[in-house]
Amino acid sequence: MTRFTRPALALTAASAALATGATPALAHLNPGEHGSFAAGFSHPMFGADHILAMVAVGLWAWQIGGKALLGVPAAFVGAMLAGFVLAIAGVPLPFVEPAILASVIAIGLLAALAVRLPVGPCAVIVAAFALFHGHAHGGEIGAATQVAYGAGFALATALLHGAGLAIGYGAGALFGRSGLSGLTVTRVLGGLTALAGAALIWA
Repeated sequence: MTRFTRPALALTAASAALATGATPALAHLNPGEHGSFAAGFSHPMFGADHILAMVAVGLWAWQIGGKALLGVPAAFVGAMLAGFVLAIAGVPLPFVEPAILASVIAIGLLAALAVRLPVGPCAVIVAAFALFHGHAHGGEIGAATQVAYGAGFALATALLHGAGLAIGYGAGALFGRSGLSGLTVTRVLGGLTALAGAALIWA
């Protein structure tokens, strides 16, 4: 395979994966039929806005590197659980859905521009958005058991962050020695994520 076709095919595959994540959401699993953990796990997995934002967190963390590889995703999961607790406690947050859509665009742009900040500010940025994601999960808990449901969506979120990191490492491995760098690929994917987020506003 030539140097041109190999990067092109890999970039096309990665773009298709992001496009698939932007398809309309499926119905969330019923905790009565599938269990509370499965219902929680399905919640971010069946929402295009959640998928795009969480994968973008992984992409951005990979770009920053170092302690951000763990610190940025961990900050998102931790703040998301805090938002979940707020929702369960009946504490309202304003503009939850707009903030979630804004997170897709903002984190996508951060990855598109490959913004490099100290880990602390990066963690604060993703945590601020994660609070709204968690509140949305809590607002749709239904009849599910709180602990199992929370564990389910926390695991799903961590896996989506891991997918973003894996895309970054894969891009680096594929393109590191070619004219197209892994960083460039993740920046393109970040831009596509931001565009998908903007499209969701009008969906």
